[in-house]
Amino acid sequence: MELISTKICKTSDIGVNENLFGGTLMAWMDEAGGSFAAVKCCTPNLVTVKINEVLFKKPVKVKEHIRIYGKVLKVGRSSITISVEARKVMFSDAVEDSVCSTEMVFVKIDKEGNASPIKEKVRKKLIDELKEN
Repeated sequence: MELISTKICKTSDIGVNENLFGGTLMAWMDEAGGSFAAVKCCTPNLVTVKINEVLFKKPVKVKEHIRIYGKVLKVGRSSITISVEARKVMFSDAVEDSVCSTEMVFVKIDKEGNASPIKEKVRKKLIDELKEN
């Protein structure tokens, strides 16, 4: 997986149970995933169409650092499916611990908001990369 974003849990991100609010973490992952997909598809014109089961594995506390990773799983005519995982960083022993994971689907759109094909050259490159891995 590729590192695609980093965040720090702040007091303003905490919910009623003194953990990072799940909706905030989901927003971080959606933003990071969308940016990652845009880079991979060579276009900023992507929208989130599906987020599969979101698994919250461990709590995140104030001051903890989060690294968000992404990996392309599938490329369609106008869509890209990616795996996104958030990990908290344990600086004391240089370990990263998975706190949340999901799969997301983004679709390229045109000016009217309709699905639009990803450039064939870009699709081919992404598909070739998937075959190599």
